Amino acid sequence: MPKRGKKYGEARHSYERTTRRSPGDALGKVKEMAFARFDESVDVATHLGVDPRKADQIVRGTVVLPHGIGKPVRVLAICQGEKEAEAEEAGADFVGVDYVDKIRGGWLGFDVCVATPDLMSKVGPLGRILGPRGLMPTPKAGTVTPAVGAAVKEIKAGKIEYRVDKTGNLHAPIGRVSFDVARLEENLSAFMASVLRAKPAAAKGAYIQSVTVSSTMGPGVAVDPNSFTRSG
Repeated sequence: MPKRGKKYGEARHSYERTTRRSPGDALGKVKEMAFARFDESVDVATHLGVDPRKADQIVRGTVVLPHGIGKPVRVLAICQGEKEAEAEEAGADFVGVDYVDKIRGGWLGFDVCVATPDLMSKVGPLGRILGPRGLMPTPKAGTVTPAVGAAVKEIKAGKIEYRVDKTGNLHAPIGRVSFDVARLEENLSAFMASVLRAKPAAAKGAYIQSVTVSSTMGPGVAVDPNSFTRSG
C-alpha cells in the first residue's frame, strides 16, 4: 500500500466516505478537496456487473464528452493522397504514411492514432508496439475509417475510448479540476449514458454496481449508481 501524504489524509477525513452522493455533490466535493499545485484530472471509475472473461460480456465503446477532457490531444493520421489534406484541415497534429517507419524506430509522440483501411496492412505490424500502449487504431473505436477528417474532429472535440478491465472496472477522464461542476456533471452524464447503452445482453443483475469520482491526487467520492441507472 503506497504511503499517502498529509494533505491526502486531511482530504480523506474531511467527509463520510461511505455516503453515496448525487453527481453534482460528489464532483463539488472532488473540487473542494483538490490540493495539488497543477490542474488535476477528474476521473470516474465504475464497477460493472459483468464477467469480462466471457466474450459476450466485454464492455467497450467511445463517447464524445460535451466539454472535452481539458487536455490537448495529439492526433496522428496515417493516410495518403487527398486524405492527408482532409486530416490536416480537421486538425491532425501529424499526417502521413512516413510515421509508420518513425513508430517502428521508437517515436511515440502522439495520444491517438487514426488510420484509413487501405493502410492497415502497413499499420498492422505495429500492433506489438502500439497495442500494449492502447494506441493501436481499431474499427470498433472508430479510429480505422475512410472518414479520417470526421474521426480527427471528434477526437479533438473530446472523444474518448473505454474498455472494461479484467476485474469488471471502467476508468475514464471526464475533465479537469478547473472545470466548473456543471461541465463536469455533463461530461459524467454523457459517459455513463454511453456505458449504459453498451450493456451486454448477457449481463445479469445490477449492471452499474458502483461509481466513484476523484481528482488525480485526491481520494475517491462515491456517487449513487441510481443517478444513472434507468432499470435494475
